[in-house]
This record gives sequence, structure tokens and C-alpha cells, in this order.
Amino acid sequence: LTGLDPHSAYLNADEFKEMNISTSGKFGGLGIEVQMQNGFVRVVSPIDDTPAARAGIQPGDLIIRIDDTPTKGLSLGEAVKKMRGEAGSKIELTVVREGQNAPLTVSMERAIINVASVRARMLEPGMAYVRISSFTTETGATLEKEIKKLRKESDGKIKGLVLDLRNNPGGVLDAAVKVSDAFMDAGAIVSIKGRDENSRREFSATPGDEMAGRPVVVMINAGSASASAIVAGALQDHKRAVVLGEKSFGKGSVQTIMPLQTESAIKLTTARYYTPLGRSIQGAGIVPDIAVRPLKVSKEDNGDVFEPISESALSGSLVNENGPADKDAEAARKKLLEEETKLAESDYTLYQALNLLKGLSIVSVAPGG
Repeated sequence: LTGLDPHSAYLNADEFKEMNISTSGKFGGLGIEVQMQNGFVRVVSPIDDTPAARAGIQPGDLIIRIDDTPTKGLSLGEAVKKMRGEAGSKIELTVVREGQNAPLTVSMERAIINVASVRARMLEPGMAYVRISSFTTETGATLEKEIKKLRKESDGKIKGLVLDLRNNPGGVLDAAVKVSDAFMDAGAIVSIKGRDENSRREFSATPGDEMAGRPVVVMINAGSASASAIVAGALQDHKRAVVLGEKSFGKGSVQTIMPLQTESAIKLTTARYYTPLGRSIQGAGIVPDIAVRPLKVSKEDNGDVFEPISESALSGSLVNENGPADKDAEAARKKLLEEETKLAESDYTLYQALNLLKGLSIVSVAPGG
């Protein structure tokens, strides 16, 4: 089975049980999505707020050693089993990372992973941010609840939304369909085509756009795979959102789980999925509309910064007939500028997404205002 393609496999009873747990949003381990590549374990993506993410594991890392055991020669299931263990127990991974001259040793402490697949907040007045770290059975319903919370928090004045799918390894297909549907009123979302023509399935949107046509920016990167690409591709094809970031991972195949009488299962690649315009993402990925590479922005150290001279500071300048500037508004503007500067330093790609969203919201008029 493992010789067929990277995603087909035999799942023993323990692995099958773990897979069912992971799709429900709760599982034990390091919080890391992996696959086999050239005999080594390759990191597809770490999951937010897990030991792997906190330790700095990155998409594309090759795990060559788990504690004292080389991964070369191990099956994916064997490697995953070695990375699992009781919460609180220690583990050391040796990884090879592109751009590094020598392998890196990363120490972690195992934990019970409770994945909050959807997180949301306001980036600034009117600009919403939703982060989806994986697609579980609860993701679609949780997304709607979070958007309603944001709408209430902002008194219904949401002008646009950033949907962050970076390092999202995918998950449940139905969840990807529900997330896409949340931002669409009609049209195809994704189609699945297998070897048999009768196996073709199509998923379409239902009436009701949570954002009422207001601008959406979708963020992806090389760690965005499978269900993430379904969402990005659907919204991109319908021009419902602008996709920003890096090309996605490129997994465009569908796996069918076939349980066996021994409580184990076979995971077999049975089909490919296609975007509304008929694009296959397999091996090609979703190419963003606007390419942005993650950069590290540092605050410029110029010592004492002098405020530039303005018209109002000139001797004898004319007084504005509308009165002096609103000091409270000016203070709010400066505070917002400081927050944007901090965002640029901590997450440059998100900073660019916010700027794009603000531009889109200025030039677009959504139904209902």
C-alpha cells in the first residue's frame, strides 16, 4: 500500500483509532502533521499552540532521528508511534532543514492536543481575522459562531475578513465545503473524480454569505494542504476572495478509509479533487493571486526621531476654518499606527493581508452598505 502513493497505507487498530480521534479535534502527541519522503519523515505542518509549534518545527523539516532511533527504514506508522507517548514525557527530534548546514536537535515535551481549529479576533476596527489550523468535524459550525461573535463585538460593522489557512494540513472534506459555503451564496465548491465515472461527486454552495459580499483575503503557504486548498481554490475561482502568500503544498487527492474486521483499516487514494473551474491541484498547488514571502521586519533604530514640520507649525499659517484637529482622533490614529507596526514586526504576511483588505474595503461597496 505504501508503494502506491504517499497517502495510501495500512492502518493497524491503534493507528485507525488515532485517525478517528484526530478528525474529532482531540488527540495525543506533539501536534505535527507528517508524511514519508525518501524514507524519512517529512513535516507537512505543525499545529498551532502545540509542543511542535512552540519548539519551532517548520513545514518541510525532515525528521531523521527520533530520540536515538534513525527514521530511515521505519514505516510512517512506526515513526508516529515512537513520537507518541504519555503527556509530560520528553522526546528529542533531529531534523534537517533547508538552508541549515547541519541537522538541528529539537527537544519537546509530549502533551494531550486539544485542537481549537478556529480562532478569531478583530485586527482593528472593522477588520476581522479568522485562523483555521485544521479541518475537523466541528470546524464549520465553530466558524459561524466565531463570526457571529466578531459581528456582535464590532456592532455589526465588519468591513472585511482575513482567513488564515497557513500551515493548515487539511482534514475533513465536509468541513472544507462548509467553510467555503460560509462565504458563498451559490456555485460549485469542489468536485471529486475517481477512476469510475459514476464515482464523480460535486459540492455546491447554499444561499447565505456570512460576510454579505464584503472583501475576504485568504492566506496560504507551503504548509497549506488538501482541505485548505479546496477552500482557497473555491474562493479564488469565484473571485470571492484574494489569495495571498505562497503556493500551497499541492495535495489534491482523496483518500477513502475502508475498515476491516480486525478493527484496522485500509487508507487508499481513490480520487482527485478539482476546483470550480476544473483545476487539479495535485502536484501543482494553489498559486496565490499576490505572492508574499514571510520576512522578518525589524524596527529601525534611528535614535531620537524628530517629528516632521507641518503647515500648522509655520509662523503665520492660516487657521483651519473647521477648528483645531480632534486630539482624541489623533491619539487613536497614533495608537493604531503603533499596533500596525507591531503586527508588521511579528507577522509581516498578515500585515500585508490587512493592508490589502483595507484597500479592498475602501473601493468596494457590499450589499446592504
